[in-house]
Amino acid sequence: DSGPVRRPSSSVPSPGEAAATGVRSVAAMTDSGPRAVRFFEQQFQRQVRVADFALNPFETRALAHLRGAVLDLGCGLGNLSLEAARRGCAVTAVDASPTAIARLREVAAAEHLAVDAVEANLESFAIDATYDVVVSIGVLMFFDRSRALELLRALCAAVRPRGVAIVTALVEGTTFLAMFDPVRYCLFGTVELEDAFAGWEILESQIERYPAPGDTAKVFSTVIARRPDAVVVGRDR
Repeated sequence: DSGPVRRPSSSVPSPGEAAATGVRSVAAMTDSGPRAVRFFEQQFQRQVRVADFALNPFETRALAHLRGAVLDLGCGLGNLSLEAARRGCAVTAVDASPTAIARLREVAAAEHLAVDAVEANLESFAIDATYDVVVSIGVLMFFDRSRALELLRALCAAVRPRGVAIVTALVEGTTFLAMFDPVRYCLFGTVELEDAFAGWEILESQIERYPAPGDTAKVFSTVIARRPDAVVVGRDR
């Protein structure tokens, strides 16, 4: 889920469009102001009304790597969280949107799925457990740089040895900025996310460009990386 994305009211995405953007929920992560929260609440309410629960391309790519205990940070409506749970994972799904979390809890209860749906503000949220897989799709760019980097470090620290991190965020080259608070966002360098996983096994690393309104573009970096086994401190080389 990414953070609050604001568009003019005339630009509310049609069914399926939101899934193609890679932005799931900014509301889950930020305290950055009502515009983001309003945007996602409206988007999620519309998606619930029309039953638009398709996985976006980044979520689809993540599926093959999901196993065991999964943290979905900024889960939005929980489409990926639910699919992970249906495949036998135990999922902690975090978002700030009441609509998103209510829908996720309802579906998880109806299907008896192992999903702990947590309503929280990611501006202050602390990850206090470790997981086999940590997912952060379309979220980190909605914070100022210091908080974005802090969350990225926390996300890495929460991955168990031989576990997997799946991170997607907007990077430099993105020219569609209407979704951001003017002074509170972070576009990573094109190789910055991959560099954050130095020493990990990089399973996938891609830069993808998508057209956006007003002849602008969104440029996404996706990194899927496996954490190495724990290093033995002080071992002779």
